[in-house]
Amino acid sequence: MNPIALVERLLQLVPVLLGISVIVFSMMALTPGDPVDVMLGDSLATPDQRAAMRRDMGLEGPLHERFLTFLANAARGEFGTSFHHRRPVADVILERVPATIELTLAAMLLALAIGIPLGVLAAVKRDTWLDRLATVATLLGVSMPGFWFGILAILLFAVTLGVFPVAGRIGYTAEVPFVTGLLLIDTLIAGKPASFLDALRHLALPAVTLGLAMAALIARVTRSAMLEALRQDYIVFAEAKGLSRARVLLRHALKNALIPTVTVAAIETGTLLGGNMIVETVFGWPGLGRLVVEAIFTRNYPIVQAAVLLYAVTYVLLNLAADVLYTVLNPRVRL
Repeated sequence: MNPIALVERLLQLVPVLLGISVIVFSMMALTPGDPVDVMLGDSLATPDQRAAMRRDMGLEGPLHERFLTFLANAARGEFGTSFHHRRPVADVILERVPATIELTLAAMLLALAIGIPLGVLAAVKRDTWLDRLATVATLLGVSMPGFWFGILAILLFAVTLGVFPVAGRIGYTAEVPFVTGLLLIDTLIAGKPASFLDALRHLALPAVTLGLAMAALIARVTRSAMLEALRQDYIVFAEAKGLSRARVLLRHALKNALIPTVTVAAIETGTLLGGNMIVETVFGWPGLGRLVVEAIFTRNYPIVQAAVLLYAVTYVLLNLAADVLYTVLNPRVRL
């Protein structure tokens, strides 16, 4: 791995973040509705009180001056104060990030555990009933909207069968000390197996809802990549040497087929972090996505701007991690 190339890729993050900052700041400023009116509602506030609140919220002055102030503060890691929570934006976001990370990791692990074996099986059993069944399953998984599947899962498994809870991360009576913010880990650290199982039950439905669509996409990509790899001469040569079928598939074919799969997994993981807003809202999951949805409705500009920047940084870093992993899977690839 070339360190200079890695530094260059990291420097490319600067113009990306600058462009995203301009777009988000402009769109929020042009969005109909005044945050002051949203907060005051129908109260009989005087014009002076409204003007004082606008000053306090940093909404006075020309748009370009406010944007430059936002950039200067963001460069120092300061994103202002949440209009609704009346607390620093960074503190509010950090409280919600662990829940989103836990949900994303669970969905990603589930997707990889299902998608890669299913894609390999479909490629090995090409044109058989297993391949056709896997193709139909992946098409259904890709085409099902997450919010629709989530509502159906709640109605069936939570409301009708009562197997899983309807919403939240853990029962209200559970007391788990904060260590990592990831409840599955914190409950194990605290030595509370009952709380661990309770947190796992709360996590199951939203993780499956997010993970199935990603698993379907990974399975389709893995199948196509495996079919291409199985046609290569080095596979024929490996089989001619007398290597076992399992070793040829896992050691030679799958290793090369994983390169496009890694790309899709990295992109989809970034999408899960930024695109799980609807699923978090459906399941009442107290994560960053739900916070952003609430902030949009209440015109809480600082929360939205900081969250979108966080999404952008995460997305770019995940793509960089995928590129680095390419060099591990295939040494001929250069960063």
